[in-house]
Amino acid sequence: MIKQDDPKVITLSIGDGANDVSMMREAHIGIGIYGNEGMQAVQSCDFAIGEFKFLWRLLLHHGRLSYLRNAETILYFFYKNLVLTAPHIFYSFYNGFSGQPIFDDYYINFYNLLYTSWPLVIKACME
Repeated sequence: MIKQDDPKVITLSIGDGANDVSMMREAHIGIGIYGNEGMQAVQSCDFAIGEFKFLWRLLLHHGRLSYLRNAETILYFFYKNLVLTAPHIFYSFYNGFSGQPIFDDYYINFYNLLYTSWPLVIKACME
């Protein structure tokens, strides 16, 4: 009901049994707790924790780190594309806005491949 009233709201559901599985799948973020009722909730959730006391660290510490990682990634891609397109803009003044690119298509493709995949792989390995 909350998701239908306001689409900007992000919902979180916490459950430990099979009766909570549909609730966790419907929410944006599902947290399953290892419990006595079985493993269905843990297998169908986004995050699994052992006890409720781990919820504090999951939400505040890991949530903040996730936010910082996403912000850093967005800024990286913004500046990466700015570095690629700025020479094209300045070159367009030189060639009279004819549409001729300053770099060959292979250079543009390899630039995006190299500077899109490798920094993410390196950052993932370092963490």
